[in-house]
Amino acid sequence: MSATRLPAALAPWAGTLSALTPELAVALGPLLRRLDRLVGAREPVADGPGEPDGAGGIGRHGRPDQLLPAEWLLAQEHPEEFLRRFVDRELLYLAPEFRSTATRGRTVVLVDAGPSQAGAGRLVQLAALLVLHRRATARGSELRVGVLGDPPGWWLAGEPADLLPSWLAARRPAEPTAEHVRQAVAGLDAADRVWLLTSPRLADGLPGLLGPPDGSPSGPPRVLATDVARWGPEGATHVTVRLDRTEAELPLPTADIAVRALRGAEFRRNGPVLVPTPADTAGPAGLALPVFTTDTTVLLTRGRHEGVLLATDVRQPEHKHAAATRSKSHHLNGRVIAAGRTGRRLFALHLHRDRVLRYVSGRQVGGSAEFAVDPAFLGLDGTVLGALASRPVLPLLRSGDDLLVPVAGRWRRIGPDGAVTDDGPVGLRAEGPFGFERCREPRLFEQTLPTDALRARHLVHAGGTAAWSEDGRTWTVRTRLGDERRLSFREKAQVAGLVHDGREPVLITWAPGSRTVRAIRHDGVRTLNGFSGGTAPPAVHPARPLIAAERPPGRVVVGDATTGRIHHVIGSSA
Repeated sequence: MSATRLPAALAPWAGTLSALTPELAVALGPLLRRLDRLVGAREPVADGPGEPDGAGGIGRHGRPDQLLPAEWLLAQEHPEEFLRRFVDRELLYLAPEFRSTATRGRTVVLVDAGPSQAGAGRLVQLAALLVLHRRATARGSELRVGVLGDPPGWWLAGEPADLLPSWLAARRPAEPTAEHVRQAVAGLDAADRVWLLTSPRLADGLPGLLGPPDGSPSGPPRVLATDVARWGPEGATHVTVRLDRTEAELPLPTADIAVRALRGAEFRRNGPVLVPTPADTAGPAGLALPVFTTDTTVLLTRGRHEGVLLATDVRQPEHKHAAATRSKSHHLNGRVIAAGRTGRRLFALHLHRDRVLRYVSGRQVGGSAEFAVDPAFLGLDGTVLGALASRPVLPLLRSGDDLLVPVAGRWRRIGPDGAVTDDGPVGLRAEGPFGFERCREPRLFEQTLPTDALRARHLVHAGGTAAWSEDGRTWTVRTRLGDERRLSFREKAQVAGLVHDGREPVLITWAPGSRTVRAIRHDGVRTLNGFSGGTAPPAVHPARPLIAAERPPGRVVVGDATTGRIHHVIGSSA
């Protein structure tokens, strides 16, 4: 797929603007950026810090009352050393912890498709939909678009490439009324963030019906009203946009590109990927679902297209600053199902023309160079394939010249000639009938599991250490040396993995509600802010203190799971 360069100012919008032709993307740039600043104050990407919840670690910054007691003792006994550390910012403070109580609902946009919004109003709606879609994606929520006058529950959804043509075709011959707005709002969930894109005429008749907007998810909608401000020889050149009590005059694209856009000629499906200029380091959305499938330091991610697999060596760099890491792209003929790295070879299974084929990057292994397997022999029916497409690639492990892959609750052994045999059930702690989590599979534990661990409802392991729990919050941890620890946490969170800080075991948790990642140890809790905020749990390495998270969408950060320090930033348009 060819690539078209965007100006540096629009580089962060590359993923969203890929639904438009390059000409329209550039022409909408001024309107898009100014509208984003106007909307940003009312539609934040990140929620506030939340309610105070004690201390969550130790840092180099803080108020005097947050200084560790040892620092005050130093000030009393050695005041000159205390002053030196203060000037050099070496003093240690208790880092405050916050508990988020915010709910994450959908972003719902109600659009006025009546005659008064034809032309300039529709161009502003186009820019607003792109702005709100980008912000909803960054927050981990979804965007729904409803047309005023349609029955409740009729929504337009999906990525911009699919959403925009449907929105453009939704034109209504009559103007909507305030009653249409009331009916649309009445059918929404309490957690939804609601926006209304309309004309000043309808906006002026709403306050008495809906009450003042408060910007909360359950409150009345934010109303964005558009009217033409200035005209030129070829038509409207500027619009006045009113949001709450704020008004701004925004520029429109030139008449020729605007007319083509309103006719749908400037939208595209699966067109060239828009990428930023080389001088800009921000990568567009293109990576998805990072995972460590083996004990090597290679992180695997799905590319933008189903046949692309990206492999990145994320071993800790020698320098202390995060590194922008280059990924190696492997282009396979068909959907990638499973992959794994063994030594210098990367193995993968991919579906091509109703056959599962083997892919090897590096020196070939013994046996036939290629084989083709009927998907049914691996348990890959249509339902399983559909589920796997939205999950990280499965692990592909090597056992002699055979390959092992866990599919649909069973381990499948594939011989060098493509012969498939059943190799036993996947552990009951795998996530659902189609998913798989290496750190929860009992047979991948390198030692004998205690009887209590085998009977427990929850299990996680790393190297020679195993942790198990009955309620998911209080965990018994036994190290390879036989030491036992009790680790617990209060919030509703799931354990994403287990790592070691020296000899001390550390549980890595992810809270779906607040999307917060924490490191739980026996002597305290550390919030890993650099890996929080993602829409899915982070990937935790099965043997090393490495963690990877897709945050924001299209960019993967990799770092130390015990300290939260980021080592690598990975971005790609593949």
